[in-house]
Amino acid sequence: MLATISSDTDSRKIRRRIVWGLISLVVILLVSAGFLFRNLPDANKFNERVEQLFVESDLTSSTEIAALEILAQSGTAFSETLNSYLMVIFVLVLFSIAVLVTALVFLFTVIAANRRLAEVEKRGIEITSLMISRAENAVYLNNMAFQLTPAAIETLSVLAEARMDEETLSGAEIEAMISGKLAADCDEASGATRIKRLRDALGNQMVSELLVKNIARKGYMLACPPDVIRMD
Repeated sequence: MLATISSDTDSRKIRRRIVWGLISLVVILLVSAGFLFRNLPDANKFNERVEQLFVESDLTSSTEIAALEILAQSGTAFSETLNSYLMVIFVLVLFSIAVLVTALVFLFTVIAANRRLAEVEKRGIEITSLMISRAENAVYLNNMAFQLTPAAIETLSVLAEARMDEETLSGAEIEAMISGKLAADCDEASGATRIKRLRDALGNQMVSELLVKNIARKGYMLACPPDVIRMD
């Protein structure tokens, strides 16, 4: 119970740090964008200077007037270009914020998935149905079907019968029940080899490791309720 509370507390601390880190990045982006916008030249400043020059100057020749018109057109082009740059910068800032928010959502999703996986690893697989078919050399675990070898089926059947009797079998006892010998005459390693082959036959590492439990100094057992096991 204390371990669960500690794990939840650590998860909340991690999420809180991630949120504050993301908020800090967003604030830095906004401050940088505001500083950039503030220090960019005024788009109309050039036109204002041209207008001031036109008012204060005594222009008489057509050449001088044409030069001022060219300057005014250049100022307009500069103003339009600067406005387009401002729009590009604004879009990039919004895009950066959107990427950060998306990264946060993805990170929370990964954390949640890791927590669920950790819970599965701690509690084991929630098995609602386990049917062993010797005729088909197959085992049906919930909605998953596994095709096994006859030797793996025998090993799984022995474990299932022991589970229904609420028993734990050592490697020597597993080998004795399958081979028909006395447990004293069987080697522990032989039973362990049969368990390894069963797990290899199941294929999915997480399923096999969580289904076939190895209890220290006791032996092997199936991690499922006895009433969900069926054999034919």
